[in-house]
Amino acid sequence: MPRGDLFPDIAPYETGLLPLSGGHVMYWEQVGNPRGQPVLFLHGGPGAGAGAVHRRFFDPGHWRIVIFDQRGAGRSRPLGELRENTTPHLVSDIETLRRFLGIERWLLFGGSWGSTLALAYAQEHPERVTGCVLRGVFLGRQTEVEWFLDGLKRVFPDAWAAFAEHLPPEERGDLLAGYLKRLCDPDPAVHLPAARAWSQYEGSCSTLLPSPETVASFAQDRTALGLARIEAHYFAHDLFLPPEGLLGRIGRIASIPAEIVQGRYDMVCPPETAFELAAAWPGARLTIVPDAGHSALEPGVRTALVSAVERFRRR
Repeated sequence: MPRGDLFPDIAPYETGLLPLSGGHVMYWEQVGNPRGQPVLFLHGGPGAGAGAVHRRFFDPGHWRIVIFDQRGAGRSRPLGELRENTTPHLVSDIETLRRFLGIERWLLFGGSWGSTLALAYAQEHPERVTGCVLRGVFLGRQTEVEWFLDGLKRVFPDAWAAFAEHLPPEERGDLLAGYLKRLCDPDPAVHLPAARAWSQYEGSCSTLLPSPETVASFAQDRTALGLARIEAHYFAHDLFLPPEGLLGRIGRIASIPAEIVQGRYDMVCPPETAFELAAAWPGARLTIVPDAGHSALEPGVRTALVSAVERFRRR
């Protein structure tokens, strides 16, 4: 997949491991300009982890780019750990990292679950947020979880069949329970195949056109285990969000500017959610990419994201 519209590859100028509660240890890195405008990248999942390509949405000459792997994800340890792993814990971790790095305020950049976490953090700490760039919006509502687990079969019946058929027929009436039982089994011979099946399902539905590269990246053990186990855990607990939901607390961030980028054919997080968020948020601007699905790396989406970040640069 050509990525010429992203900024060039760049290595971090600083990395570290930050101890958290419950025995968790957070991997974090800083990229770009140490004296630049701070921006925080929030990866998806929950549990997917961040990668080197995520540094490339930002002009390294202007931005002080902070990237971290959330609890149980990516290079954070222990991988796939569910204890003390909730949305409030992640929001608290972001504040811990902000204080540790001595940052006063920052721009938030997140897609899919990263958009959920950005909203949750901004609503708890609006005074720390200069703005939000969100992609493939997910508000963590039960209808959105049900769409992922069951509704997607209307568009991707083949991918859904492979996902469901990993479980025996008698367990297919509750896919989440069946997968969660296997994903939490201590035996790698049980949890790794389940993690791959879950993650390949999500990867198969994430792009407008088939992308074997995307599916292969989702199937890698580190990505698959963190993504599938933590995602199922969060799904089983209503994403650990407040009862009124993120839309119910939108007044807390009404004055914060936002850029929302949404693929027209996003099947993982369908566009109606982004429309609802934009309609409820006075400071939000919505960009619909007409020829894209869910992935941040589809050509139209990544171009729109870079443009959105550049608009914040010029503010």
